[in-house]
Amino acid sequence: MHLNWSQNAKASFRVPDGRNIKTSILDAHIQKAIDSIKLPGLSIAIVNDGNIVYHSVFGVKSYKTNEPVTKQTIFEGASLSKPLFAYFIMKMVEKGELDLDKPIYPYLKPIFPEGVIAKDSFEAYKTLTPRIILSHGTGIPNWVKGKPISIAFEPGTDFSYSGEAYQHLGAAFGTKLGIGWGTELDSLIIKEALAPIGINRSLYTWNTIYDNDVAYGHMKGKTNPEINRYKKVGPGFSLHSDAKDYAMFLIEMMNPKNITVKTRDEMLREHNHFKSNNKILKETGQTGWGLGFSQKPTPNGLMHLHTGNNQDFQAYTMFIPKQNYGFVMFGNSDNLFPLLETIEKILGEHF
Repeated sequence: MHLNWSQNAKASFRVPDGRNIKTSILDAHIQKAIDSIKLPGLSIAIVNDGNIVYHSVFGVKSYKTNEPVTKQTIFEGASLSKPLFAYFIMKMVEKGELDLDKPIYPYLKPIFPEGVIAKDSFEAYKTLTPRIILSHGTGIPNWVKGKPISIAFEPGTDFSYSGEAYQHLGAAFGTKLGIGWGTELDSLIIKEALAPIGINRSLYTWNTIYDNDVAYGHMKGKTNPEINRYKKVGPGFSLHSDAKDYAMFLIEMMNPKNITVKTRDEMLREHNHFKSNNKILKETGQTGWGLGFSQKPTPNGLMHLHTGNNQDFQAYTMFIPKQNYGFVMFGNSDNLFPLLETIEKILGEHF
């Protein structure tokens, strides 16, 4: 039996189709599901009308220790790193520190190692801008794993999801500022993007103060004994966070305070529309990408969403501005998405 720790502002909350759900019913449903699925640990939060109305944690940080997940536990956010980093970039654009449509290559040129880009892709690479990167229009593979980067199409003309491209944007901006892409860049992200919206337990590079609060990853039921203590900002993967902190980001996306409404609208506008043969469109109904989030039309309004998968950690988030509704979950294993499917039986469509 998994331990549950729930502190909810209300006894019930509203879901996108208008129904009210009792928190006790959702808690019991999740408890039963994670025991059945054998999910080690979970942090989950729901937003209604600018407030966190549900926040619960379940399970253990590690199967080896059976130490329970608490409200202080942080998880790897995997690709949920990307929308939050995009938000930081948009804040920097708003402040005049970066131009969305100016190529990033001039910032990287002084430090660019030879052979990183395939010769026949170099001219295309030199045209990449923050807007193209944030909306996944670069033509760069998701991860190249040390191989020369080959660009598959003219940037800005098609879709190719790419964590690799996000890494280049982070390096370019850190180099432009002269601070690199280590802890100084992370400190700037915290100062400009996270702290002003109430996020106080999330970071892209490791801080030892969280050594006792971190969940351990699990693959096929086995605990990974290593903690990824990232020393460099990985805009595409290195965020550590939890559901409550990330829910604060969803609140900001629906009710912006640290950025202007105009900047928020630019983030959520579709910048890369999927072609009719796009695999994601066919499989999920998502229609395109903004600057950070994917989009999917639903009967209850346009959903903005993102998945995260670092293998032994998985995460998921979505929000529907029309409903002022947001949802986020973090798990420390490779089997979070079956849990999402069973949660949808209670909450309705969320993916």
